[in-house]
Amino acid sequence: MTIFLRTSLIILLLCPLLFALGEDISALKLSGNYQHTSLKEVLEEIQVNHSLTFSYVDKNIAGISVTATFANMLLAQAMDLILKNSGLSYKIYNESRSIVLFLPPEKKSAAKKQYTISGYIRDMQSGESLIGANIFDPEKVIGTTTNAYGFFSLTLPPDSMTLAVSYIGYQNSYNRFLLDRDMELNIRLQPSSVEGDTIQVVADAVELIENKSQMSTIDVPIRQIKTLPALLGEVDVLKTIQLLPGVQSGNEGTSGLYVRGGGPDQNLILLDGAPVYNAAHLFGFFSIFNADAINNVNLTKGGFPARYGGRLSSVVEINMKEGNNQRFGGNLTIGLVSSKFMLEGPLAKNKTSFLIAARRTYIDVVTRPFINNDNGDSGGFYFYDINAKLNHKFSNKDRLFFSIYGGNDVFSAKENSGFNNETVLESGIGWQNITSTLRWNHLFSQKLFSNTILTFSKYRFRTESDEVLRNRAGQVSEAFRSQYLSGIRDWSARIDFDYIPSPNHYIKFGANAIFHRFSPGALTFNKTGLNVEELNDLIAPSPETDAAEFSLYLEDDMKIGERLKANAGLHASMFSVNGKNYQSLQPRFSSRFLLNKTTALKASFVTMTQYIHLLTNTGIGLPTDLWVPSTDRVAPQKAWQAAVGIARSLANTAIEFSLEGYYKQMDRLIEYKDGADFLGLDTDWQNKVDAGEGTSYGAEVFIQKKRGKTTGWLGYTLSWTNRQFQNLNFGNRFAARYDRRHDFSIVASHSLTPNIEVSGNWVYGSGNAISLPTARYSGGSLLQFNPNVFFGGENGEIEYFPERNSFRMRAYHRLDLSIRFHKRKSATKEHIFTVAIYNVYNRKNSFFLFLDFDDAGNPAIKQFSLFPVVPSISYSFTF
Repeated sequence: MTIFLRTSLIILLLCPLLFALGEDISALKLSGNYQHTSLKEVLEEIQVNHSLTFSYVDKNIAGISVTATFANMLLAQAMDLILKNSGLSYKIYNESRSIVLFLPPEKKSAAKKQYTISGYIRDMQSGESLIGANIFDPEKVIGTTTNAYGFFSLTLPPDSMTLAVSYIGYQNSYNRFLLDRDMELNIRLQPSSVEGDTIQVVADAVELIENKSQMSTIDVPIRQIKTLPALLGEVDVLKTIQLLPGVQSGNEGTSGLYVRGGGPDQNLILLDGAPVYNAAHLFGFFSIFNADAINNVNLTKGGFPARYGGRLSSVVEINMKEGNNQRFGGNLTIGLVSSKFMLEGPLAKNKTSFLIAARRTYIDVVTRPFINNDNGDSGGFYFYDINAKLNHKFSNKDRLFFSIYGGNDVFSAKENSGFNNETVLESGIGWQNITSTLRWNHLFSQKLFSNTILTFSKYRFRTESDEVLRNRAGQVSEAFRSQYLSGIRDWSARIDFDYIPSPNHYIKFGANAIFHRFSPGALTFNKTGLNVEELNDLIAPSPETDAAEFSLYLEDDMKIGERLKANAGLHASMFSVNGKNYQSLQPRFSSRFLLNKTTALKASFVTMTQYIHLLTNTGIGLPTDLWVPSTDRVAPQKAWQAAVGIARSLANTAIEFSLEGYYKQMDRLIEYKDGADFLGLDTDWQNKVDAGEGTSYGAEVFIQKKRGKTTGWLGYTLSWTNRQFQNLNFGNRFAARYDRRHDFSIVASHSLTPNIEVSGNWVYGSGNAISLPTARYSGGSLLQFNPNVFFGGENGEIEYFPERNSFRMRAYHRLDLSIRFHKRKSATKEHIFTVAIYNVYNRKNSFFLFLDFDDAGNPAIKQFSLFPVVPSISYSFTF
């Protein structure tokens, strides 16, 4: 740590509301009689007697004594006399009743025109990094924001200045000092219970939407996510993202994301920098993200900066908390279907901290009395997950983080049938996610910050079925077992640099290497019986495949004059698999042009390349979907997207408004051929897919309020999404499954009192496009091996589909409400009781439609609905 920091610069918090506005303190008159009195004592006496504040560096006044006598002398004259022969200068600030003492710059430093202030912005109570906090000089109208690790750097000309710091949900900090050298400044912000409404906001000029070159990006405060109504009381990060414009949810209750016409595989979901390949629990009804362990959530759906790569439609960045480095604490939550806890604290205060969070559902326990019976039938489903994080501060320049996530879903069923339990059928499904991240932050200089990261990600899916037939004597006459396995594993190394040479340039550059291992699926069969030799077959539709992906990027967020700001960059990547190499250069550009102080025009153009594919069997992102690489026969997916829009701040910057129009072209998309699926016995999945293209275009409106007693947003999307494949739908263009003409959402939270909070959301969406058969007839045997296990009959029924996705479901809409009661026992202990109602007016939304026949034998389309009105309660204790 520098000598400058060890001697401590006093950072003053200015509170102008404590004094009469507009008072000219230079008219104050001072009196004093000092004989060889230390300068520090003189300043402290004047400060107390006249409610003034002095700011200085301790070493600058050390050893200076004052000998002076004066009576009713004007402030400036008295200061001249007090500082005579001290070598110090001063500057008076009326609005804050403060005086800054400083050494005049030496001649040898006169040539240096700028100095750099850098440091970290953190939570005062926990030490947690504040991502996207705003640091701003309101006098010079220059500012910056903290990066994903809470670091900032700001280079300015030497001068006395006020540095204002703001962050949603925290009290603003105002720091007055003289910038006469490079400085390290670490600031901790105090959480605010009023969300900023009663606090003067001067730092918002750097935060406002019209000042950012980035477009199509939305961040949702984690506090707001926790207040929204939740299905069965389980707060869900991805379900909150589904309420944003441009994002669709897929089927009722599921947590899949379909962003601007893209599929679920086109979303890069990052947990502490590690990719997540299946973010679903409970067949998609919950996500894997525990809100208690999350620090921040950010969605980018267009105008991608060059640092992102590998996906076509969106980036969802989710960063875990770092762990409280000040005190031990946590929370415990008990709900209808799950319980969870989070514990955090310092291992060495201000140096090393940890966090651990875990949850488990007990749906299997709750449903056991209704499923299990005397006949031996049983079944159940549950999931569990755990988050853990450890971080250590070696110095102000080096910090190490290690985080891990592990989660598992388990479903099992057992059914006895026939006389004396002659037939026993057991089945099970399970899938698992594991991610881990090792991260090192290093500060090379006040202008150059680096982040080095090693990650591991694993997704594995398994399903198995056992059928046992016994004779009257109880002997096994026949036994049949099948098992299906699939998965993907990633090892990656990445380094990113942030270089901030001046307020007009924020440069990011870096490199990334990923080693993929794909396991697209293997079927194992085992058959035994009386007088029958054991038979083992391994049917592997595709061998395990290794691939390597490399990328480099460079981007600059630049200010060009007073009105124009732009982010320009280039992302270069290469993919190598089985001797085949693909290369891609992807230019990225986004900009904003200020029409006036509160309104900006924005535009962006980006190209993206994706080297991995998801073979989707059902279209709803179930675990049976297979991750496969690009090959010499299946090329990478490509897309380009253009967007234009307008952004504006309303109601004294408390509300942000944006209107965007976009067009996206996607090429080399793949889908199963008609009649093909993951259960087919072809030797290679490449034989079962067709390649085609897609388009998506539309307009989005977003109005958001982040501060105050009432927060929330209103979003509306008008869009068209189409697909076209040469060998599907007779080569004709057809609507994508989640093509929705209209999507509308209203989300609001309001604090009735400091102890009672109500929230609600209402959503509306046009019906999904689906394929329905118009005729059904019997066909021959579909498989040569025991088809009863998967298809339930010797002969399969063949359905005729005249056109793909030519039918529309009914419009989807529902209302959710919740109320939260807070009771604070102390500064650290709080009880929270939540009552929520999902689908308040019991709307019968379609989960899926199917073709059936009425009593007269006429075909009829019937609807299956999943969730009626669902009340829930939960209790949480924070300590």
